This record gives sequence, C-alpha cells and structure tokens, in this order.
Amino acid sequence: MSGNYDHIKRANDDYAASFDRGGKPIPPAKQAAVLTCMDARIMPAEALGFELGDVHVIRNAGGRASDDAIRSLVISHKLLGTKEFYVIHHTDCGMGMFDQATMETLLESSLNTATPGADGWTDPGGDDGSQEGRFIKWLTFSDAAEAVTEDVTRIRNHKLVPGRIPVYGFIYDVDTGKLAEIEAASAAGRAR
Repeated sequence: MSGNYDHIKRANDDYAASFDRGGKPIPPAKQAAVLTCMDARIMPAEALGFELGDVHVIRNAGGRASDDAIRSLVISHKLLGTKEFYVIHHTDCGMGMFDQATMETLLESSLNTATPGADGWTDPGGDDGSQEGRFIKWLTFSDAAEAVTEDVTRIRNHKLVPGRIPVYGFIYDVDTGKLAEIEAASAAGRAR
C-alpha cells in the first residue's frame, strides 16, 4: 500500500467527522456544467468560486469533448437541469506533449510509464506492450486555443445538445490561476 492510501483514509475520516453539508439536492444549484482537464494543478470549484453542490465538473485528459464527456453533459442537462456549459482547457497541458502516433508506439513497446526528454518520449520497455492503443482516439493537440474552440464547436453541433444552451470556452493559466476567455470558442458556442 502507498502512503496515499493511508492519507486518504485518515483525511476522509477527518472530513466526514465534521461534514455538515449533506442533504443537498442532486441537480447543481448554479445549473451549470464544467468540462475541464484532469490535471492535478486545477481545482475547478475553487478556481471558479463554486461550492459543493453548485456545478457539475466533468474531467478527462485535456478537458476534451470526447463521446463520454458529451454523454455526461447531455445527462447533466436532460436529467439534472443544467442550462450552460463551460469548456476550460489550460496552459502547459500534457496533451500537447505527444501525438496519436507517439502514444500508439509507446503502448506497443510496453505498458510501463514513459518519460519525456529533449528528444521526445522514452519507453523503458517490457514484455506487456499492446496494439490496443491504435483503437483509441487520444485527442492530442498542439494549440490549446484551437483545441478549446474545436471542443466547444463539437458540443454546440452535437445533435443531443439543445441550441439554447450556451457553451463557453476558456484557458486556465496554471501559473497564475487566471482564466482567459477564448472569444472564437465562446462565439462558436453561442446559444441559437
């Protein structure tokens, strides 16, 4: 067991001992959903000024509008009443550090953790590589503003997302904590 396991158990015991925010309704109080990256340097509710129960937060690698992210947004609206969506990418995102072919090659080599270097990624090798990585769209990107605009557009144009829901696009700066709206993204996501 790792030190994290013990930390989580102790921290949750402390948290639960003074927890006084139960009984909140299932729908988010602010009727909004945020799609953002899983990056550990981002605490979405804290960075955006929300409290427990205010918004849905959907996280994945890159904050991309994958099929599963859109599934969650559709459920958020259809069954839980959200009325606006926010797509928030960030600076220094790991999804910009590799491309589809690189990920496929690394996974074919082994399932061990690769390391970045001046000449690209280095895989430690092993006997457990797999070609299954070829069947996943890794949704990498080289330009965060372009990627957030692409994701907002994908959500806006999805047949299960009503045109009345505005979809906004931002980039969060991991060094300053500041949000910058990507005007092209928010324009693409404007409610119709």
